[in-house]
Parts: sequence; C-alpha cells; structure tokens
Amino acid sequence: MTDSPLAIRLPDPTDETLLPGQFYGAVEAAWQLCDRLDLETEIWRGRILRVVRDREQRPGGLGFAQWLAEREISKQQAYEAMALAESADAILATESLESSTLQNFSKRAFVATANADPEVRHLVVESARQGDRIDRRQVRRLEDEWVAVSSEVLPPAVKSKAAAQVLPARYVAPLARELEKLPLTHQSSLQAAIAENPDVDTVKQVTGEAQRLRRYLEAIPQLRSLDNTAVDLEGALTEALRIDALKTTTEFTATAAQVEQLTVKLYGVWQRLADLADRLYLESGDSTPHLRALLAALAPLSEPDITVPLSPEKGGTLRLQFLSSPAVVDSPPF
Repeated sequence: MTDSPLAIRLPDPTDETLLPGQFYGAVEAAWQLCDRLDLETEIWRGRILRVVRDREQRPGGLGFAQWLAEREISKQQAYEAMALAESADAILATESLESSTLQNFSKRAFVATANADPEVRHLVVESARQGDRIDRRQVRRLEDEWVAVSSEVLPPAVKSKAAAQVLPARYVAPLARELEKLPLTHQSSLQAAIAENPDVDTVKQVTGEAQRLRRYLEAIPQLRSLDNTAVDLEGALTEALRIDALKTTTEFTATAAQVEQLTVKLYGVWQRLADLADRLYLESGDSTPHLRALLAALAPLSEPDITVPLSPEKGGTLRLQFLSSPAVVDSPPF
C-alpha cells in the first residue's frame, strides 16, 4: 500500500539470527503502531499475526494458540485478520492501493474483491479510488456487469444488450454462471433459445431451466440404484424436456439421491447404536438397575426390526426393517 502513514517493518520469521527478544520486540513495536481501528490497521495486524504464526510453527516455538491466549486474542479474530492480509496481498499483486482508497472498502467487500477476477478487481479498485464507498453489493454488481459482457457462453446479442444496459446484468450474470456449469452438449439448445428472444423474460426462463438441468445432471451420478440398470438417461432427459417435465424429473432424481444417502447414513447410525448398546450392557450390571432400565427401553432400536412411535398428533407407529448383505455393509459412505 502506498502513501500509508503506517511505516511498519515486520521481522522475518525465518531469520535464525534474530533472538526471541529481538523478534518479539519488533512484533510488539509493530503491534503498537496499529492503534487505529480501520481496515488498513486490521490488514497490518493480520500481517503481524501471520509472521508470528509462521515463527511459532518452527521448531522450538511455544505455539501460536498460546501466543494469542496471552494477548487475549481469539483464534477467530486472528484468522479473520490474517485473511484480510492475504486479501491485501492478492489485490496488491495487480493493483496499487493508497490509504485513501483503502478506507472506502468494507472488510467483506475487500475480501470479495481479492477473490474476484483480475478485471473485476481493477474495476472495483478504480471505483474506490474515485471515492465510491465499496460494500459487498457493489462488488457483486461489478462482478455481474463484467460476467454479462464477457462470458463466452452467452450469445453475442445478449452480451450486446447487457453492455447497452438493455438487459440488466443482475439477470444475465446468473444465466452465464449456470450455463458455464453445463456440459457443452447441453448448452447449445439453451443458447439458441436465448439468442432467438434476448429479453428479460426469456433470460429468467432459460436460467431456471439451466438450474434444473444442472441439478438433474448432478443427481444422476450420485444414484447407486442406477449403477446396474440399462436406463437411457439422456433419453429420459430428452423426453422430460419434450413434455415440459424437467422440473418434476429434477426434483424426483434429486430426492431419490437424498433418500439413498439418508438410508446409508441411517444404517451407519443404527450400527453405531448397536455397538453402544453392547458396550453399555457390559459396563452396567445389577448395581445399576435404572441404567439397565434405560438400556432395555432403547435397545430395541438397535434390533433389525425397529418400531418408532409417530407424533401424538398423527398417531400410529413407523416400522423399519434392516436387511443387508456383507457387500452393502462394506460399501463406502457417500
């Protein structure tokens, strides 16, 4: 950062010639200079914490956590400050930052700027340099505007209208992001639809269809029940699109994947309960009648045939039965 009123030099954590007193004396001096509670101060604090962390990770260090505890600094505060320092390094790799510019950023906006594409980063810094207050929404707006005019998956007509602000970037950018997540084979029909009618309603409609298509394609590989079947998945998708049932088909496959995952998770928890019931039985005895009563009341839940009462409002019971083969037991979890 240039034009900074804080002239801070930090010790090198790898310098073997620095004695502990010299190193931490320099650290304390730098820390005392950070007496202004602004973004620049927090960045410098993060840099200080980072060199201390690196020093304490070396052989002979007392530990970073202990150093923080002695100064009543929480780990969350420390790592948030170090994240700001990392963000500053990322931005400074391509941009210059004056103190007056830096003061126009909120902390969240600063981190978001560091994580943005270099082109967006430049736009944000220039906006801050001109005196604009930069919050997270401002960074998001500039990100959307850049994506809307530069994305390679958008038809030229859409990008032209976005550049002319005929199509709002807040609608076009989500479309581009969803299209980018789809295989090329599934992009073309959606691109053709939006190129034919490049208006807001079509953009919204195609964005929704792209989202549903992505969810369908994400759910299919998770479904073990499809592993040994001859289902033509592309054919099923084509038919769902033809009869305008993509939304229902997507919800169906995504929910089926959830059922599979929850079933495997439930099976693992049920096995854990059986192990704990066996352990508690061995650790208890005639001297613990109440503990044995608790075990007797809940142990049936670890049996292969489980009956669970439903809520008083609904009444009745739910019965589950576990039937498994060794191959299922040994299957890796999702």
